[in-house]
Amino acid sequence: MSELGLNTISFAGHAASSAQFRALYSEGMSLVEETAGYLDGQGRAASKVLPRMASVLYAAESMRLTTRLMQMASWLLLQRAVNNGEMSRDQVLAEKNKVRLDGFNVDRNAPGWNDLPESFRDLVERSLRLQNRVAILDREIYRPTEPAIVPDNQNSVKAQLTLLQTAFGGN
Repeated sequence: MSELGLNTISFAGHAASSAQFRALYSEGMSLVEETAGYLDGQGRAASKVLPRMASVLYAAESMRLTTRLMQMASWLLLQRAVNNGEMSRDQVLAEKNKVRLDGFNVDRNAPGWNDLPESFRDLVERSLRLQNRVAILDREIYRPTEPAIVPDNQNSVKAQLTLLQTAFGGN
């Protein structure tokens, strides 16, 4: 049997090595720096005057925020390494398994959430949006591909035409 899909173009793979990725990388690393600066400065001062419930929530959410950003930074650095030829895709796959891009959601209805500083809540929201974009790109790049199997009695041109007809609803 011959297989289709061996010469297909991975748009996500190209996006991961494009100007779009460089912008995502820059945004992610800038958010890491901005968050670190906030938590060490303005956030530290703001957290000292929060009501008790908000103070406990701030401590928990700041740990989640830091963890979320470090996981994304790890993924971005791994992807940059593969883009620059510093690591093979297999090496990245082995390391990438240590990176979590999910499970850091926020309960915006938690007691004390609205008492948290607006700038802190903004950092949390921006990190969640970035996490979502990175997770989508990760799934697109690294999900297993399942090439279509072409029966022995069908040539590849006819198989491509059939796929196009199926995709675009032609007869």
